[in-house]
Amino acid sequence: MNPNTQSVILETFNGSNQGSLHFGQVVGLLSQAGVESYQVDYRAHRVTYYMPSGETHAIDLADAQASIAEAFDADALVAAIRGAQRGEVMYPEFKQLSQRAGCIGYAVWIAGRHVSYFGRNGETHIERFPD
Repeated sequence: MNPNTQSVILETFNGSNQGSLHFGQVVGLLSQAGVESYQVDYRAHRVTYYMPSGETHAIDLADAQASIAEAFDADALVAAIRGAQRGEVMYPEFKQLSQRAGCIGYAVWIAGRHVSYFGRNGETHIERFPD
């Protein structure tokens, strides 16, 4: 993976985790850098970025994680998503809220313009990017 792409990935990862970049900014920057998708795995404490060429880049989520609830609560997850879309919830809080809603991780499909959120028992919530 070229160093410029890795730099953009690190910039968006850090900005998101610090609460200084919102989701739309992250997706825009990653898209411009050629990133096709990325997956956040709360259980493994890792984010993996995927390029169309098959190259990947993984970064550990080193910060403290909230307890992931046993039950998947789609309504609570959607409330966290809507808060983020309105700019009321930045990523540090979103991670906690989504984990409390039983989300074990999610995949952001930049080219497909949606996010798939996952629960422990195979539950899935698909959220399309707003226009």
